[in-house]
Amino acid sequence: MTSQPKNQNAFGVWDGEVTVDLPEAFDASVYFIGRIRTPWHERKQCPKNARESDEICTVEVDPLWAPGLKNVETCTHVILLYWMDRAPRNIVLQVPGHYGVQRGTFALRSPARPNPIALSVAKLIKVEGNRLFVSGCDCLDGTPLIDIKPYFASVDSVPDAVVGWRQEPKGEKR
Repeated sequence: MTSQPKNQNAFGVWDGEVTVDLPEAFDASVYFIGRIRTPWHERKQCPKNARESDEICTVEVDPLWAPGLKNVETCTHVILLYWMDRAPRNIVLQVPGHYGVQRGTFALRSPARPNPIALSVAKLIKVEGNRLFVSGCDCLDGTPLIDIKPYFASVDSVPDAVVGWRQEPKGEKR
């Protein structure tokens, strides 16, 4: 593991963050099924949490996969899985600016991770052909889409789930 200087790349490795050398080969392949269109073109513009945004974004599904949208219009919410293609993949310890305390990558929702897969539960506004209009995204314009799944409140919600470190006062180390 190595510490990297501040602003090493466009994503911005911050002071206190630690990176690793990535493996030489990948274990799997992914088909991108479309792109997500948002008003955000830079990392600093994106909401820190998808639920913070009421912006209407467009999920453009590749025509090849459009038949898979049959009946999606009956859903009020969908789970979007997407690939944060502009995020670094080698950071293992991070210092989120809004918390200021070093945390492990797997204890955070940051896009910087070995496999930069993000998840949003988005409100489905309408469907027009191969385009879904949604609110509740937090990605850059043109982000590759991996999958769409219906959100089932009865099985996807865990109301008593806790992230313990988040209940600590900001700046407290654990």
